Amino acid sequence: QYFRNNNFNIYKRAEALGLICKDYKNIAVAGSHGKTTISTLLAHLFWQSPLKCNAFLGGISNNYDTNYLYDKSAEFVITEADEYDKSFLQLLPHIEIITAVDPDHLDIYFNEKILIESFQEFIKKLQPGGKLVLNHKLKDKFYLPKNTFTYGLTPEADFWSEITDFQTGTFIFHSQDKSFHNFQLGIHGAYNIENATAALAVLYLENNFYDALQTDLMNFKGNQRRFDIRFRNHKTVYIDDYAHHPKELEAIISAVRKLFPGKKILGIFQPHLYSRTRDLADDFGKVLCMLDELILLEIYPAREKPLQGITSKWLMNKVNIKRKQLMTQKAVIQFLSQNEKDVILTLGAGDIDKLAIEIEKLLSLKYTSNES
Repeated sequence: QYFRNNNFNIYKRAEALGLICKDYKNIAVAGSHGKTTISTLLAHLFWQSPLKCNAFLGGISNNYDTNYLYDKSAEFVITEADEYDKSFLQLLPHIEIITAVDPDHLDIYFNEKILIESFQEFIKKLQPGGKLVLNHKLKDKFYLPKNTFTYGLTPEADFWSEITDFQTGTFIFHSQDKSFHNFQLGIHGAYNIENATAALAVLYLENNFYDALQTDLMNFKGNQRRFDIRFRNHKTVYIDDYAHHPKELEAIISAVRKLFPGKKILGIFQPHLYSRTRDLADDFGKVLCMLDELILLEIYPAREKPLQGITSKWLMNKVNIKRKQLMTQKAVIQFLSQNEKDVILTLGAGDIDKLAIEIEKLLSLKYTSNES
């Protein structure tokens, strides 16, 4: 109110970010999934290279313990370009990455067609001579500019990676004219190697491959709440993840299955938004069936008011597995204190991060006292 009364200019965050970035070469990472990991990996690799960068990230980097990097001499700024509320249309990027356009934020876009149109507008925001780095699965979704380069885990893409060892995250990166062997990523999951492929494509297009690149890839620790292994011993593994869309849940559960074959997986999921739960309920029901056991927390409302009939109990009826139950966060701690589990996943974008801290404490105390 003070600023309004005294004639200050007031901007939304997205507008302010656009104003900050306009004087730099902006590398903007957009899409339904993978934005935070790709933008953080890019920032890490640029930060370690001679070019340096500034960065505004959507999560806390485990390498730097911050979501903001600044170097006064850098000409690049790396941003997570959020499609919510059409925020990404405030940017004028030098390079754009688009990872996925799965239906989401339907409270803003109403249907997939409108969502695609908004991403098309984002593509039009490219600076003259700018480059678009596009997931190869999306090449038929848009009218594409001349300087479009695709990436993926298939030779059909301009830049692609071939996974040679899933357990260690080792892969071969294929550019348009050269292959780079024995790259190893410091975080887990085939989807993260695909994310790394997008980041490496940008480095390649900017002629920014450097001597320590292999080492810096291997030393990348990811972000808090992205395949975040919070506890691990010979009995139990506990992983926390921000996944809140069916595609994201599918990706992490699949990765856990491959990484820990034969282990039983307990998923503790907090749905995020009543509207998202309603719009994607059938997809949530299918993907949660990939778990051996499910605990559902109540829906996290965020900015929304309740919708009649849309509850976690309603959602649970769509999950066709035997071992499923509704719980409060407090009850989860009590349950885990009395039951041994192979793999525990906490999943969601609400206040489940508070529960994650409590679970990590519980497991650390439980197994320390048992072993002593």
